[in-house]
Amino acid sequence: MTIALDAPRIVRTQPILQATGVSKSYGPVQALSDVSAEVYPGEVLGIVGESGSGKSTFLRCLNLEETPDRGAYTLDLPDVQGNLFELDRYARRMLCATRIGIVYQNPHQGLLMKHSSSGNVAERLLVAGERRFAVLREKAREALDASEFPLDRMDAPPVELSGGMQQRVQLAKAIALEPALLLLDEPTTGLDVSVQALVLDTLKRLQQERRITMIIVSHDLGVIRTLSDRVMVMRQGRVVEQGLADQIFQDPQHAYTQQLVHAKL
Repeated sequence: MTIALDAPRIVRTQPILQATGVSKSYGPVQALSDVSAEVYPGEVLGIVGESGSGKSTFLRCLNLEETPDRGAYTLDLPDVQGNLFELDRYARRMLCATRIGIVYQNPHQGLLMKHSSSGNVAERLLVAGERRFAVLREKAREALDASEFPLDRMDAPPVELSGGMQQRVQLAKAIALEPALLLLDEPTTGLDVSVQALVLDTLKRLQQERRITMIIVSHDLGVIRTLSDRVMVMRQGRVVEQGLADQIFQDPQHAYTQQLVHAKL
């Protein structure tokens, strides 16, 4: 069912995601320092900052690819309990396969480039336990169609596709199991402006139709402004400002946020 475009996007219930006091260092480099965030069901949180601000490291922690030095991370889901950073490797893999989807900046991180596009989507379903070929094929087709991928190319490997189409395959793979949380790490970086617009339109439509809870990381304020309900600004591993998107862009309070916004304008 398609949701009306003027319907309220955020329902203020309990946060579906809470991350508290997340810190991470790599030797002498402090990548994250006491970063906290919460996201509500159906909300889009945008995280912005220059290269090296820690935003992608924080996203990798939320995707359980990285284990922070300290901090807590919970998802308010019926079958998910406790601090997710304490899960073992198998439990992390299963949680990410079934409840968390991710789209990387570099498709090589998220796709098997020489396998078919439909096979890449089916691979996620296989990890979740589906073994029936007809079901795998149909669900892959549905996810690719929802991502506005041309179905006459669904058997083409990503290595033969354009960057924009590769991102659509990643998106199809990420949403195939209707995840509770979708993470997007610089999903439009490196794409032509016209292709960026098409990808953003697809993301907006999916969010409006499915009420997917999203966290999007980008250095591009235009991308963040297009998609986000709330914005978190990071610098040197710390959160320097956060608030509603309109407030951040129209009346930024921190000097660094002011610099970012004015540079964009």
